[in-house]
Amino acid sequence: MPRRRTTSSSSSTAPSAPRNRTPQPVRVRRRSFGDFVKAFLAFVVLLVLVVGVPLALATQIGWPLPDGAPSLDWLQREITVQTFLHILTVIVWFAWAQFTACVLVEVKAALSGVGVPGRVPGSGPSQLLARQLVAALLLVGATAASLTPGLSQLGQSLEGNQKPSVAAAQQTPGIFAQQQEQAAATANALAEQAGQAGQDAARADGGSSAAHGDTKYYRIQPPEGRHHDSLWEVAERHLGDGRRYKEIFELNKDRVQPDGSRLSEASLIRPGWIMEMPGDARGGELVEMPDEAPNVSEQVQQQISDYAQTGDHAQGSGGGDAQVSLPEQRPAPATPANPINPVTPATPVPGTGGEHAAPGAGQEGHSFGLPEALLASPLLAAGLLGALGRRRRQAMWQSALGAVGGRRGMEPPTPTGDAQDAQDALLVGADPEGVRLLDRSLRGLAASLAAESRPLPVVYAAWMSGNGDLHLQLAQPAGKPPTPWQQGQDQTFWMLARSDAEGYEEAETAAPYPGLVSLGTMDDSRLLLNLEAVPGIVSLGGAEADRAAVFASVAAELATNGWSDRMTITLVGFGDDLTPLAPNRIRHLDGFEDLFETMSAETRQRRGALGAAGHDSVLTGRTGPAQHTRWAPHLVLLAAQPSDDDALRLAELAADAGRLGIGYLVGTQGTDLPGAAWEMEITREGRLLAPLLGLELDAQMLPTAQRRAVVELFTDADPGSDPEGGPGRPANAPPFLVDISEQGRPAVYARLVGSYEIIGLDTPDGERSALLHEALALLLLHREGVHPRVLSSALWPRGVTADVRDALLERLRSWLGSDPDGTPRLATDATGRLTLAKSVVSDLDVLRSLYYEATQGRGVDSRQVRGRLLTDALVLVRGPLLADRPEGRYRWLTHEIVDAQLPLLVADTGLALSEFHLERDRAEKAIEALNAALRTAPADERLWHELLRATHTTGDPDRLRALAADLVDRSGARGLPPRTEALLDELLPTWREGVSAAG
Repeated sequence: MPRRRTTSSSSSTAPSAPRNRTPQPVRVRRRSFGDFVKAFLAFVVLLVLVVGVPLALATQIGWPLPDGAPSLDWLQREITVQTFLHILTVIVWFAWAQFTACVLVEVKAALSGVGVPGRVPGSGPSQLLARQLVAALLLVGATAASLTPGLSQLGQSLEGNQKPSVAAAQQTPGIFAQQQEQAAATANALAEQAGQAGQDAARADGGSSAAHGDTKYYRIQPPEGRHHDSLWEVAERHLGDGRRYKEIFELNKDRVQPDGSRLSEASLIRPGWIMEMPGDARGGELVEMPDEAPNVSEQVQQQISDYAQTGDHAQGSGGGDAQVSLPEQRPAPATPANPINPVTPATPVPGTGGEHAAPGAGQEGHSFGLPEALLASPLLAAGLLGALGRRRRQAMWQSALGAVGGRRGMEPPTPTGDAQDAQDALLVGADPEGVRLLDRSLRGLAASLAAESRPLPVVYAAWMSGNGDLHLQLAQPAGKPPTPWQQGQDQTFWMLARSDAEGYEEAETAAPYPGLVSLGTMDDSRLLLNLEAVPGIVSLGGAEADRAAVFASVAAELATNGWSDRMTITLVGFGDDLTPLAPNRIRHLDGFEDLFETMSAETRQRRGALGAAGHDSVLTGRTGPAQHTRWAPHLVLLAAQPSDDDALRLAELAADAGRLGIGYLVGTQGTDLPGAAWEMEITREGRLLAPLLGLELDAQMLPTAQRRAVVELFTDADPGSDPEGGPGRPANAPPFLVDISEQGRPAVYARLVGSYEIIGLDTPDGERSALLHEALALLLLHREGVHPRVLSSALWPRGVTADVRDALLERLRSWLGSDPDGTPRLATDATGRLTLAKSVVSDLDVLRSLYYEATQGRGVDSRQVRGRLLTDALVLVRGPLLADRPEGRYRWLTHEIVDAQLPLLVADTGLALSEFHLERDRAEKAIEALNAALRTAPADERLWHELLRATHTTGDPDRLRALAADLVDRSGARGLPPRTEALLDELLPTWREGVSAAG
């Protein structure tokens, strides 16, 4: 289950600082005379601009506008100097009003401590000037408080409210950047001096201040919309630096809260909890007890008073040795409240079809040279493998239909080198069952909520555990989950057990959370982050190469995953070679300007479309009768760190992105990216860190070499690629040719096309017979060789130990035996892959060889030989591949394309034999060959067309009409394809009448 690392305070050898004591008024370093002069000048400038300007205008010039409504004659008068002065006066009045509004906004923001103030439209440098003047006055207030004990309370208030304003100003670029940095540095120096003086004073009085009740407390606020309180924000508002959240955590760790629970993680806080604050905390939201608590109910006062008794000063212990206890696997649903920060890896939260991935990555202690990154990424591997299979099927169909030359009915190019290793790693690491369950679970949840007329909740993350349970982490409580979902550890976790997920059927609904993408694992659980739901930008820091590996993994999984319908993935600054993975999803932009132009337009369009449709977010558009295709996510991956100006523009663009279904993942070299809602960092050791989210994951990555190998697989499978034959063999030849003469009779012959039979070997005894037959079938379908890891993964999808696998291989070698010359029929090649001897063949090998010889070998020059070879080939077809395979076995066939290869090969053979017979006007023989091929390839439209033409040559319209009716029945509700209808119209214009009569 997920674990979080915490640092025990007992590990430090330095004396611990007194906990939470308010410093007594002390004298700190005074400002220089120049500082006071600057502050005084700032005050004078404010006074002159805010008060002096309107007084001067009113007394010297007067009201510039006319007393009454102007007449037409007024517009025709000559413009005098007085008229010009009046126009200038109006402009000055407007400028004064704008500057005064800026001052009021800055004063309000500074006194309330809300951080970055609102913008005054069109203010520009005026607001920056107002911000600097207000900040200078606040610094004067803080200095006065430190010098005058009688004004200490006022000084504390001013200092506490000043610091967020200065910090906000420091982040704003402009002509006053240097002054902003100086003001922020001065404020930080004052805070450090005051804090150090307070600690010294507390050490001197031996802790008596706590006993006198001067400790401050903060009560965690409930969420407002998508904004959730966090220790970082509390520290930023009341301590002036969000990084000091650790001090608040250490003060309150493991203390009992009013709801009976305890604080064990900095990222897991709940509304109503009480936080004891460091002594230098400032701000109006703090409560000082037990002296007085303004605007706080008696119940809250009592809770704070009770909480105060649990601190170290009350218990007489340091509290530094407290250990964080791990939550249970199935937390009780009665736990109140909700976790505040998103992506809190709560208890068991789930992870990755881990049952399949675990043996792949760790069952043997080494990887036999296969890429570890792909072995440890089961969802990514399953998506890539599925997309690769679809691409290869598409290539074969296009080749068969004549759209692309070559490889007609034959194998796709066999990968070699790194591409072959990558393919093997995909076969070993893929967890298609986990992808299927995840997809069905999410769609089933959406369908259940739609049936109850409930909206989809905002999901920040999903966890998949090693046992297959699925946990969704919600942004906020969303009520009771629909059956069979259950309440998780609290109201923001919904959990679905694997056994319940397996009961889900296919749901006709849109994918509710297509933006989920794997980031890594924590113990046996895999985290999927919902990029489109993040309220802002997700930043990723670290070395450039490590960031690129994470970006490539995210892009590849988003492009090929099985739990989304449609989406757009925009890559900026990297990944131009990733487009072959999904050309209809991935697009590449060169720079930020292109991105900003594109996303600005799409943001406006989506915002308008949501408003016109009456939806508050894309989630409500994915349920009900709305067309979900309009709300497909758009995920932007920006690998290169943007400039300061570009970062600010991007932050504004992403402010409303979560509601619009747009997500941003941005690479950065630091941790100070404006607008970043969640900050993560990838280390050189492959650890993905997000301290504020409580995450420390083993990152899912796709390094450069493996990315190129995967792309090579897709490029070679592309229908437009140029297939090349291997060395020494003609183009378009099958990977394994059988000697079809009498002298080439094999020692072991396996019949795979139809029911599975083996000739030349004794049937193994015992329960291991089925396993040996399955292993032999896998080897026969891969004459290029099978990696031992691929074999063990296919036979034992849930994992197996090395000794069990090796024992099976020894039994398989013993069963297959050796050739007369002593050569083992099961060998290992130079790459460590298992290969079969040429004396072990299958009927599929023979079928391929016969068709090749008939169309490209001896049959090209001899019509008689061609007819005999094609007839022999068609006789071998007895049904679908491995027709009688037992249920639950041979699941690895879902990764194969042989189910598409065999029908194409049979159809090609039937068409060739039909053409052979029609050349001699033997229509009945041609019809017989086509019908034989249709039994294995009933959906091949080419066979339909040739059957119609052959039947037409018989001159029997009734027979042709009956065939048309049969084809209509076969086509079902979809109806006949347009080309078939056009052919029937040509051959039998009255075919529709016959079909209607038959119906």
